[in-house]
Amino acid sequence: MAIESSTPRLSSQALDQLPATVQRPAYAREGVNIGVVHIGAGAFHRAHQAVAIDDLLADHPDWAICGVSLHSSDARDAMRPQDGLYTLALLGEESRLRIIGSIREWLCARDESAAVLARLADPAVKLVTLTITEKGYCLAGQDLDLAHPDIEHDLASPDEPRSAIGYLVAGLRARYQQGIAPYTVLSCDNLADNGHRLRRALLQYARIVDTALASWIDAQAAFPCSMVDSITPATDDALRERVRHELGLVDAWPIQRETYTQWVVEDHFCNDRPPLELAGVTLSSDIAGYDRAKLRLLNGAHSTLAYLGSLMEIDSVGDAMAEPALAAFVERLMREHIAPVIALPQGLDAGAYIDAILQRFRNPSIRHRLSQIAWDGSQKLPVRLLSTIGEALRQQRTIAPLCVPIAAWMHFVRRQAHRGVALVDPLNEVLSAVGRECSGDPETDVPAFLALDAVFAPLSGDARFRTWLLRAYGALGDALPGTLARVLKAA
Repeated sequence: MAIESSTPRLSSQALDQLPATVQRPAYAREGVNIGVVHIGAGAFHRAHQAVAIDDLLADHPDWAICGVSLHSSDARDAMRPQDGLYTLALLGEESRLRIIGSIREWLCARDESAAVLARLADPAVKLVTLTITEKGYCLAGQDLDLAHPDIEHDLASPDEPRSAIGYLVAGLRARYQQGIAPYTVLSCDNLADNGHRLRRALLQYARIVDTALASWIDAQAAFPCSMVDSITPATDDALRERVRHELGLVDAWPIQRETYTQWVVEDHFCNDRPPLELAGVTLSSDIAGYDRAKLRLLNGAHSTLAYLGSLMEIDSVGDAMAEPALAAFVERLMREHIAPVIALPQGLDAGAYIDAILQRFRNPSIRHRLSQIAWDGSQKLPVRLLSTIGEALRQQRTIAPLCVPIAAWMHFVRRQAHRGVALVDPLNEVLSAVGRECSGDPETDVPAFLALDAVFAPLSGDARFRTWLLRAYGALGDALPGTLARVLKAA
């Protein structure tokens, strides 16, 4: 971004100039100490974990963050001239701005490797967190990809790492050699079983580098699982201009997210940890349960809106929730047909959680397009909806409403195929071929889809599922966009 010379830059000295409506750090930044290293300091981290730490620093000043980018210097170069400060826009019915100051140091590992390794070896650092996306873990299935170019490089030169795994092990190795307790390594990526998968990959790498080190890590270090949920739209020029206008200052890289946020962490730390629960973080031993609730309730409802809304020629989640019949159907689906059949984690109030989801869907400041949610349906539907249908069948519950979004996906595939529009889906070619052969007749179309074992096995052979899916497909196929409301009221 080109910085306007006539407009002052956000900085520590400029904090006193901010309007009273803008929240600023509630602590003296020069009095806080770095206790956390975060690898992958992009917008997602800056909008979530860094905000939670910012909430704690006034009373717990030893948990400030060193933000590390592995490859790109963009964040460092934008933040250093601003003394590490940046603006968070919280998007709701009444949006507001907040200045975050918890990231006290910004490093780029590509050209500041020694500084990163020194920080990882610092005894004051007791927690290392990561948001590096799934590919950053260099996995091949459940294990470390030993053929990955970065892993090959790091194993050949472990003191000059490139990968996150390489840096984590190099930092732990320095602490092991110096007799310093290990840090907890906390993955904050939405990757199923993230802590266990990270631990397995890191130990595989460490055993090749130094078997004694690997044994020490295995016995002494901790790798809690976690999950994070909050929509974080990309920074755009509109946000930059809004921030400049409201602050009277230029922020090179402001960020934004919805007001709702959920961070659930397994309470399994070594050494020490920040009091995350004081910042609204849920500490739980059942991360899988929270993941399941999010997949089945939030994501299942999202997919339902995407495919039914598409058939109704609706563009966004907010627009879909403005359609009374569709909004009522989705709410009924969650409350009566999804929540009762899934094992929810202890302490999660299903009713309150569904209330929060519905409020998020109606957020006027977030425009989430249904066409994007509809991507990768062949991969998403088995975990978001078909798994719930399978459980409902085992419990002898009705599955009729749950079959409606599945039938809507089939019609969506058929429509796109007849329009010559490629699907954003790994099975695009197969699905498009099936869709082109479909005529709208349930008796021929539904069996063609059920033959796709990659999507429907083992449910494809269940007579109850087949019966209700045929009915749902037929009902949706007979309705025009303007008359689908009647179908949803009766479903």
